[in-house]
Amino acid sequence: MEDYIGAIIIGAIVLILLIIIFISGYVKASTDEAFIITGLHKEPRYLIGRAGIKIPFFEKKDVLKLQLIPIDVKTSSAVPTADYINIMVDATVNVQIGHTPDLIKKASKNFLNKKPEYIAAVAREVLEGNVREIVGKMHLEEMVSDRQKFATLVKENADPDLEAMGLVITSFNVQNFVDDNHVIENLGVDNVVRIQKAAAISRAESERDIKIAQAQADKAANDEQVKSQTEIATKQNELAIKQSELKQEADTKQAVADAAYEIQKEEQRKTIEVTRANADIARQERETELKQREADVKEQVLNAEVRKKADAEKYRRQQEADANLIERQREADARKYEQEKAAEAIKAQADAAVYAKEKEAAGIAAVGRAEAEAIQAKGLAEAEAMEKKAEAYAKYNNAAITEMIIKQLPAIAKEVAAPIASIDKITVIDSGNGDSGVSSVGGYTPAVMAKVIQSVKETTGFDLMEVMKAQTYDAKVNKNINVTGLDAAVAKEVTKAAGEGQAE
Repeated sequence: MEDYIGAIIIGAIVLILLIIIFISGYVKASTDEAFIITGLHKEPRYLIGRAGIKIPFFEKKDVLKLQLIPIDVKTSSAVPTADYINIMVDATVNVQIGHTPDLIKKASKNFLNKKPEYIAAVAREVLEGNVREIVGKMHLEEMVSDRQKFATLVKENADPDLEAMGLVITSFNVQNFVDDNHVIENLGVDNVVRIQKAAAISRAESERDIKIAQAQADKAANDEQVKSQTEIATKQNELAIKQSELKQEADTKQAVADAAYEIQKEEQRKTIEVTRANADIARQERETELKQREADVKEQVLNAEVRKKADAEKYRRQQEADANLIERQREADARKYEQEKAAEAIKAQADAAVYAKEKEAAGIAAVGRAEAEAIQAKGLAEAEAMEKKAEAYAKYNNAAITEMIIKQLPAIAKEVAAPIASIDKITVIDSGNGDSGVSSVGGYTPAVMAKVIQSVKETTGFDLMEVMKAQTYDAKVNKNINVTGLDAAVAKEVTKAAGEGQAE
């Protein structure tokens, strides 16, 4: 029993381990990738788009991407063709890792766990080399005119190289051929000209056919137009004849109807005129009656209005007369009052004028007396002053006269020098006799002063030069002075002054 239970436990443990292994080792590859499981077997197992078991710790899983890899293949430099024309090729290629076990095996040796960029770089080198090889085998015109052939040749030439790495080409498209000498462009000139020529011929033929068809259509249209216009003219003539007949018949019926209408109209007019005349007579009678009534009413209204207006005018005039009378009385009283006030004002003005004249006369009299007294006092004062001056002059001696003359000498000198001071510019001319013109001008004032002093001496007998000599050193020291024209008192004073100067 115990052995049986032990066996069950062992079996359960094994089952659990198998379940764990199954869960942890379960893998499933999508359609665009390949799982490569290696470890327990000599040959690796490949899973593409299906599930499998990877035994943990004993097997390893690697991934290989199977999606398309786009590659832009361009020749890095110009490549000579079979006819020795250098060109450059630009093509787009799509490659991918092959899905067969053999290709996957080759690819797993070269690109296992590699990124698509690395695969693209390797494939680009291979493709560019094959493009160069095919370009060197083909002529330029052949490549340009049949790009599909060129792409097929490159693909066929590159397939073995790529298959050796586990890659296959899914598409190869040539984008462009370029040459620096414009050879490809010139190759198309003939085709362009030929195509243009064919197009021009085709166009001319088409235009010719169009014109012929247009002419035929115009002729047919013209024939149909003439035919239709002829039929229209015939129908129009028939219509005109029918219209004339109908018009004649209509005119006849219209004339009969117009005559009957005029007759009926005339009868109606007469009836209307008789009725209108009767109505006018009745209207005139009615208007006369109405005018008579209106006149009576107007007369009554006029009488009432005239009477009212007369009464109103009478009352208005009476009121105006009363008002004028009251106004005149007021004006008379006002004028009387104004005259009385004016008379009082004139009287007051007269009294004021009389008083003013009296005051003015008294003032004039007072002024006259004052002026007379002032004149009298002034005359007495002047007389007294003259008398005092006479007495003073009588008392003057030669010393006083001398003092007066001496005090006036600066003013005399100033007046003598004034003409020279007013001179702005002077021109001096030397006469050549030894006298300088400048010295003559400079000696003008002293000469005039000397003449003045000489005139004073001749008129008064007073010798001012002798008086001035009394102040000299010779007069003060040696008393060598001779003053004439002075009385004894003055001479004494001069001599005394000279002695004082010596003592000093």
